[in-house]
Formats: sequence, C-alpha cells, structure tokens
Amino acid sequence: MGDAIYFEQIKQLVELQKVDDAIFDVRQDVEKTPREIMELEQRFERSEIQRQHVLEKISHLAEQQKRIALEIEEDAAKIKKSRNKLMQVANTREYQAVLREVDNMEKMNHSREEEKSTLAGELAAQQLALADMDIGHTSIQAELEVKKSGMEEKLSAAKRELEELEKKRLQVGTGIPPAVFMRYEFIRSRLEHPVIVAVKDGICSGCNIAVPPQAFIELQRGRQILSCPNCQRLIFWCEHFSPPGETKAGRPEAVGE
Repeated sequence: MGDAIYFEQIKQLVELQKVDDAIFDVRQDVEKTPREIMELEQRFERSEIQRQHVLEKISHLAEQQKRIALEIEEDAAKIKKSRNKLMQVANTREYQAVLREVDNMEKMNHSREEEKSTLAGELAAQQLALADMDIGHTSIQAELEVKKSGMEEKLSAAKRELEELEKKRLQVGTGIPPAVFMRYEFIRSRLEHPVIVAVKDGICSGCNIAVPPQAFIELQRGRQILSCPNCQRLIFWCEHFSPPGETKAGRPEAVGE
C-alpha cells in the first residue's frame, strides 16, 4: 500500500470513527435518562418508606400521649373524689387508708406527667425530622417529574439526531474501500468503542499498553493499516497527523488523534 493510499484510508477511518463517536455519545445519553429516572424512583420509594415509618411513629406517640392525658384526667377526678371522702371518714384508720390512696394516685399521676413530658419531646423531635425529610422528599419528587416530562422530548430529539448521524455514516462509509470498511465493522462488532485509535509515545490510546517495538516501527512507516497486538483496535501514529489547519510535507491535513 502506498503512502498516499494509506494516509487517505486512515483519514477516512478516523472520519468514520468521529461519526461513530457522536452516535455512541447520543446512545449513551439515551440510555442514561431512563437509568436516572429509575434511580430517582428508587430514591423516592426509599424516602417514602422512611416517611411512612416516621409518620407511624408520630401516630403511635400521639396515641400514647392521648392515653396518658386521659389517665391523668381520670386519676385527677379520683383524687378529687378521695379528698372529698377524707372529710367524711369516721375514724383515724379509715382516714389513713384514704390518705394513702390519695398519695399513691398523686405519685402515679406525677410519673405519668413525666412520661407525658418525655413523649412530648420525642414527638416534637419526630415532627422536626419529618419536616426535614419532607424537604428532600419533595425535591426528589420534583426532579423526577421534570425528568419524566422531558424524557419523551429528549428521546425524540435523540432519535432525530441518530437518523442524521446514520445518514452521515453511510456517506462517510461509501468512501472507504469495502475490505477496509468490513475490517472496521468486524472489529466494531466485537470490541468496545472506539475502533481506531492513535498511538502516542509508543502507547496505544485504546488500551494504554505499549505497542511492541517492531510493530511501532511498522506503524511509523505508514505503509499498511495495523491493529494493536493487545486490544486488536486499528491504530495510527499520531505524528502522521498535524494539528487542525497545519500540514506536514508529503502528508494530508490532520484529521485529529
């Protein structure tokens, strides 16, 4: 293969790779959106479970608080009734018995008041936690709704972009010799993106492994299209191409690395 033919074919392959790069990016973005929505839905579900747990705890604490308040009220009425009874007792023994009864009920109510106070503190803490949780919960819900509402439009735009890129790919591909194009497509069907990569300082940019010295010498000669012995991608020497807008003697204008 002559130098001119080699450089032209590498240029065509790199141009094809640029189109495939764009197609790859669009498809990655298309796959990313539903994945993000699924992750948000899972976060929202976990947040909802946590909220329900806190709500149940708040409900339980409120019921306990209500029950204790009722018990305090009922015992207060009993204490009042017992105190009135003190005025009617006929002897000291009966008086002492009623007095002990009143004292026990007052101690019990005092204990209940302390429990009621503890419940009130815990209830306030849980309500505060719920308020903080609701901020994050609402934020996730809003983000989820935005992504869901924009997904259809985004996917339609991506579909249109892919159609245009496929047309461009077809145009670029027609300029590549069938045997070279088939070799590119064969590698593309079996390896991860990309297919053709630059070799810089003797390192393949596809797998970041050094190309064997003899293979690197052959690559520098620019006589035939070579593959990286390690990752099997098509390779070209970066020094064969100049920065955009510049040219090297006897070589075509750069197509990028």
